[in-house]
Amino acid sequence: MTYHPKSDFMATMMARGYLADCTDYQGLDEALSKGVVTAYIGYDATAQSLHVGHLLNIMMLRWLQKTGHKPITLMGGGTTKVGDPSFRSDERPLLGPEQIDANISGMQQVFAKYLDYGNDATGALMLNNAEWLDGLNYLDFLRDIGRHFSVNRMLSFESVKSRLDREQSLSFLEFNYMILQAYDFLELHRRYGCVLQMGGSDQWGNIVNGIDLTRRVLDQEIFGLTSPLLTTSDGRKMGKSQGGAMWLNADMLSPYEFWQFWRNTTDADVGRFLKLYTELPVEECDRLGALAGSEINEAKIILAREVTTLCHGAEAAAAAEETAREVFEKGGVGDDLPTLELSAAELGDGISVVQLIVRSGLAKSGKEAKRLIAENGARIDDAPLTDSGLMLDATALSAPVKLSAGKKRHALVKLSG
Repeated sequence: MTYHPKSDFMATMMARGYLADCTDYQGLDEALSKGVVTAYIGYDATAQSLHVGHLLNIMMLRWLQKTGHKPITLMGGGTTKVGDPSFRSDERPLLGPEQIDANISGMQQVFAKYLDYGNDATGALMLNNAEWLDGLNYLDFLRDIGRHFSVNRMLSFESVKSRLDREQSLSFLEFNYMILQAYDFLELHRRYGCVLQMGGSDQWGNIVNGIDLTRRVLDQEIFGLTSPLLTTSDGRKMGKSQGGAMWLNADMLSPYEFWQFWRNTTDADVGRFLKLYTELPVEECDRLGALAGSEINEAKIILAREVTTLCHGAEAAAAAEETAREVFEKGGVGDDLPTLELSAAELGDGISVVQLIVRSGLAKSGKEAKRLIAENGARIDDAPLTDSGLMLDATALSAPVKLSAGKKRHALVKLSG
């Protein structure tokens, strides 16, 4: 695309690789050049923390604010009660109001690290769509809003079509989701002058619906912008690892494990990830991404340091780096490693090393732990672990024991008290 943006925000989105599609490049760019633009991204409260898969869009909101505009983080207190069917093969489990509220408070901790929720013109807003969705009158909503939606058109959206093509059931509850999300955009425009919705490219259909609805009901032009759905160079979905989701809350994933996730980035992804997940200048990202051989490892450490600093603070990033250095360079035991603490009661007469590998998160099951040992992938205090029947008692655990799965994943086991 040869469009040359006037606004800092669009220039940043294009130069750093955030942009997949936009409903009107020129119109949005003009609006961004003329004054403060209010934009939002919605987050359904399906877990107690956001994960690395959300980080790309959080960075987009951060750049929006840094380039002089106003971000809204919209929590889906209402829409989570329905569940987004986009590109899913089955219905999401429905959550109760207490769980939704608990999830929202867990997710809100992350946003405060990336955005400034001050009271000035560009201060971020934290909103919850339950504010307008919970009180809707069904008949009024059908008459005023539902009449603007064509079922034929809704069935043609890829997110719905892919589900129906596989002959997988789509409930009427889920089918309503896109109408509710479109209504969010209308309400945000009406209440807060919001003119831009952003999201992953899987949200394109939902975003376009909101734009159409706002044009029909209020006769106003608003915009949509999507980011690419990110996969790693080896085809895996971004933010997923063998150990499960890479959470952004420190109480669900330690800063050391978070740092380690970025340090283990594949060589081919380093330059791209530096542009998307850090604020280093584009030229520096390109230079670091082009390094080869052992030098690329330095670039990975810079990537891990920068991303962890944004998410957990400079102190946690420095501690994680120091732990990594101790563990990998000196073969020592770092203070910051994930730690499993056992009480004397839990330990009893002894506990099997297979159980410890599972409980410390290095394997998902006893079967997987035994396979790890059989394939020479497990170590205990940096020595090869070959006996899957090994039992550890209080004497063996009088000092912390370090368990390792492969070269890069480690955990400590120690007695509490």
